[in-house]
Amino acid sequence: MKVEVLNLTKHFGNTHAVDDVSFSFASGQVVGFVGPNGAGKTTTMRILATLDEPTSGEALIDGVSVVEEPERSRQLVGYVPDSLPTHRDISVHEYLDFFARAYSLKGAKRRQTVESIEEFTNLGGIRDKMLVALSKGMKQRVTLARALLHDPAVLIMDEPAAGLDPRARIELRELLRVLSGQGKAILISSHILTELAEICHGAIIIEQGRILMAGGIGDLLSDNVPRRTVLIRVLGRQEELHRDLLQMPHIETARIAGEEIAAELSGTDEACSEVLAAIVARGYRVAEFKQQRANLEEIFMNVTKGAVR
Repeated sequence: MKVEVLNLTKHFGNTHAVDDVSFSFASGQVVGFVGPNGAGKTTTMRILATLDEPTSGEALIDGVSVVEEPERSRQLVGYVPDSLPTHRDISVHEYLDFFARAYSLKGAKRRQTVESIEEFTNLGGIRDKMLVALSKGMKQRVTLARALLHDPAVLIMDEPAAGLDPRARIELRELLRVLSGQGKAILISSHILTELAEICHGAIIIEQGRILMAGGIGDLLSDNVPRRTVLIRVLGRQEELHRDLLQMPHIETARIAGEEIAAELSGTDEACSEVLAAIVARGYRVAEFKQQRANLEEIFMNVTKGAVR
C-alpha cells in the first residue's frame, strides 16, 4: 500500500493554499505533517480524504485516484478531523453503530466490528454516554474509532493530540504504534513536535502551501544540524579534561555544566568516535559519553518563517 501526492495544488480565489505539493509514504509508516497555522496541512489532508477537490494535481491511494474514484478511495482511508461534531442526542455506541451501517456492515458482523473497535480504543466503559458529555480526549478516541470501523489501510489524522492531557497523549501514541505495526500507513499533523519525533518514521515540513523539507526523522535530525553537542562525564579530572578538549580536533567549544562537560563538535559520527578514543587514550575514566540530538522543533524553527497565506 502506497500513498502518492503528485503536484497537488489548491486555490481559494487568489490564495494558493496548496502549491505544487508532492510526497509519498507507505504501509507501516507514520509520517508527521508539520507546519505553522495556515500552511496548507488541513487542505492537503481533506483532499486525501476526498472532502475537497484539488485545483490541479493528483493523489493516489494504492493506485486509486482520490479525484477520479472518490468512492473507492473512501474505502481505503480513515479520516480523523481535528474536532468531533457535537451531537447532543446520541451515545458513543449509537454513533459508531450509525457509521458502521453507513459502511454497509450488517447484522452480527456489524455488532462484532463495533464492539471490537470499542475495545481497541478503550471506549467500552463509556459506550452508553452521550457524545456531548465527553471530554476532549474521549471525543478524540471516538473520532479515531469511527475512522477505523471499515479497517482502512490509510489513516489521515489532523491534530489528533490537540488539547489532550498527558495521559491521553501517551495512550494515543501507543495506539498509533499498534496501528502502524498492523501495517497501516498514517499521516498525522501535530504542533507537539517532540512527540512526533518519537512516533514518526518521517516528517514533511510545509509552509505557505509549499514543502520546505521532507525525509526520515533520523536524516532530518542529522543532516540539518551543522554541529552536534556531546555530554561527557568522567570520574575525576574534570577541569583537566576541559582544558584537553579545547586542544582536540573537531571540538569547537567546551564548557563545564555541573557534573558534565558539554562539547560542541563539527563533523560526523566518526568525529565523535575519534574524540571518545582520544579521551580514553589519555587515561580518563569515562562514565558517560552521549550525543545531545537536535530535535524537530529546532529544525522547524530554522526552516520556517511563520508566514501564512
